[in-house]
Amino acid sequence: MDLYTFGKNLFKSYFSVFYRIEVIGADNLPKDGGILLCSNHINNLDPPLVGACAPRRVHFMAKAELFNVPLLKHALPRVGAFPVKRGMSDKQALRSGLSILKENKVLGLFPEGTRSKNGELGKGLAGAGFFALRTDAYIVPCAIIGPYKLFNKVKIIYGEPIDFTEFREQKKSVEEATEYIMNSIKSLIDQHSND
Repeated sequence: MDLYTFGKNLFKSYFSVFYRIEVIGADNLPKDGGILLCSNHINNLDPPLVGACAPRRVHFMAKAELFNVPLLKHALPRVGAFPVKRGMSDKQALRSGLSILKENKVLGLFPEGTRSKNGELGKGLAGAGFFALRTDAYIVPCAIIGPYKLFNKVKIIYGEPIDFTEFREQKKSVEEATEYIMNSIKSLIDQHSND
């Protein structure tokens, strides 16, 4: 068993026991082809939650600082994560993300770029729109509804895949594409917050 599968099983058990995790729409992720999986970001546990509950292996773009942490710097590359320098245009990270999508894999992204301090959905950064417009990947919006309080329910919702062909043909801007993705995440949050 590789490290990713081991971690996935471990975290799935952890979330089931301590957060009564409810997974909605996991079958919305297409079984084949590139997927840009975009989620809101409310807690440091979001990446393992998104990865553990997704039926396919997710390659995450993670802040570069994490790759300086002794334990993580060896583990993160082994589970398919790659670094991104925040606050600047990181060409290497963009190339890595494009490569993952063009290889028909799943790229996990938190378009806000950082955790929300108040749990509200923030503004998305242009990276999400860039990847959506530069590849043939499906976009799958994802919503995490917390808060992460022990033994309280946390919900994760995978929305229906969005075909961005029309956006690409109309030569929409990365800002317009990102805004559409963020609105799709917000719709999931609004729809499932009071369930």
